[in-house]
Amino acid sequence: MIFTVVFAATALFLPLQNAFAADVTNSILSSRYQVAVCDWMILKRQKLGAFQLAKDIGADGVEVDMGSLGQRATFASSLTNAANREQFLAKARELNLGISSIAMSGFYAQSFAERTNVLRLVQDCVDTMQAMNVKIAFLPLGVNSDLLKHPELRAQVVERLKLVGALAEKAGVIIGVETELDASEQIKLLDEVGSPAIKIYYNLASAIEHQRDYVKELRLLGKDRVCQIHCSNTDGFWLQNDPQVNAPNLKAALDEINWSGWLVIERSRDTNDVHNVKKNYGANAAYLKSVFQKP
Repeated sequence: MIFTVVFAATALFLPLQNAFAADVTNSILSSRYQVAVCDWMILKRQKLGAFQLAKDIGADGVEVDMGSLGQRATFASSLTNAANREQFLAKARELNLGISSIAMSGFYAQSFAERTNVLRLVQDCVDTMQAMNVKIAFLPLGVNSDLLKHPELRAQVVERLKLVGALAEKAGVIIGVETELDASEQIKLLDEVGSPAIKIYYNLASAIEHQRDYVKELRLLGKDRVCQIHCSNTDGFWLQNDPQVNAPNLKAALDEINWSGWLVIERSRDTNDVHNVKKNYGANAAYLKSVFQKP
């Protein structure tokens, strides 16, 4: 499928703001592994309060979403406003928290393969990343572009990822793609796209759902193909109580391939008390830090 999108990239750069953002990012990177939470999963999507809540939870940072999408021309994002961005960066710096990534969670429900304005949407995300000095974006292929269920969309997905990769390369950022494919197929996908700016955003829950060994998969993918990890399972148990999750083995595999970066908690809530944000995410953050940040 060939498509043309015409858009004007907005210039969001503010030099002082970028220097400020760099201070935020660098101040929390003393550990090889950092733990973050998704703002939309802690019920604070694009809200300044996500940072204080993340601090209360015990996380090192926040994965900030671009906002809802639906059939809008672009994401419902307040971060296109320089004053709002500055508030977010100031709060992160005040609390010594990082911004792990900018998420395009709207693609969970919208089709990356078939939507006509994909480049505009990704460009808006990339502009925000540059303005906030965030190096990684989260791009889920979601339900409608799931290549396991819709292999017929593979050529379109690859074509679009090549174009997205070109945007990201020019901006000096990474787009992390979450797919339902196994590790060997993810490698093939990256090879077909052929862009150093397109990497895998690995999802532990997806591997578990499809009864794949995430330790073997991460070893196969290797350090350079994985930009970030959603380090949680579906809801049911806290990570420390989940019989399907072995965090020490996961750490051993990541140590072995010399990987470092953000482990982002998406779910793994106790279904007996699923709405207690502080309790669920606090327990998961404390456990991951006890495993991945122990002396």
